[in-house]
Amino acid sequence: MTPDSEAVRGRRRSDDNPADTGGRKKRRGGAGRFLRDIVIIFLVALLISFLIKTFLVRSFYIPSESMQNTLQVNDRIIVNELVPRVTPIKRGDVVVFKDPGGWLGSTDQVSSTTGNPVIDGFQWALTQVGLGTQDSDDHLIKRVIGLPGDKVACCNDFGQTTVNGVPLDEKAYTKLPAGVTKESKDDFSVTVPADSLWVEGDNRYNSADSRLQTGTPSKGFVPESDVVGRAFVITWPVSRWTWLDDYQSVFRGTDKSTQ
Repeated sequence: MTPDSEAVRGRRRSDDNPADTGGRKKRRGGAGRFLRDIVIIFLVALLISFLIKTFLVRSFYIPSESMQNTLQVNDRIIVNELVPRVTPIKRGDVVVFKDPGGWLGSTDQVSSTTGNPVIDGFQWALTQVGLGTQDSDDHLIKRVIGLPGDKVACCNDFGQTTVNGVPLDEKAYTKLPAGVTKESKDDFSVTVPADSLWVEGDNRYNSADSRLQTGTPSKGFVPESDVVGRAFVITWPVSRWTWLDDYQSVFRGTDKSTQ
């Protein structure tokens, strides 16, 4: 018998070994289960991300100065989408909303891109886990001043805005030009329609908000159905991480039911 024939016979004996065959099947089965688990994890992650983005929170980028000093250019915020779906909007809330029609000729919209590759990369990462937004260029961000049925007016003898006749001390969050105490350049008096909001930017002399949109189809009011949610935290840059205040004490006593 030649060495070659013995080698062939040896391989055949090895191939016929049931233990070896079972081991190979187990290895193939283990690899298949691993790939299956990876696919399941990926699909579950996609589902969770979709649910988070659709029902819970979204991320927006601030490109303009209209909400200074509360929000600065390049800030990244997270919006709670349970407001107003589950919990009601309150006066003082900072809300993101879709353009009611004709508002976006200004530079007040929130955006999904910054032009900065680092920040945009961060946005891309947020998008992958359901916290980013691809349509945020069609949205704006303002503070809610008036709710449905409220009479909002400015300015009284002290330059203050009033809601249902109650003057608001807004110095904690509004930005006015140096030496100016009047909260609005132009006087106004409106009654907020049903299912609508009156909103203003904190940078009162540099915000194309409800006061400047009376000539648009919405007449300056924001339908509550256009509200995406309430901004509740600044997440980027890290140095500006903070919760956003709704300043409920400023609006104390403005409910008609308490008057």
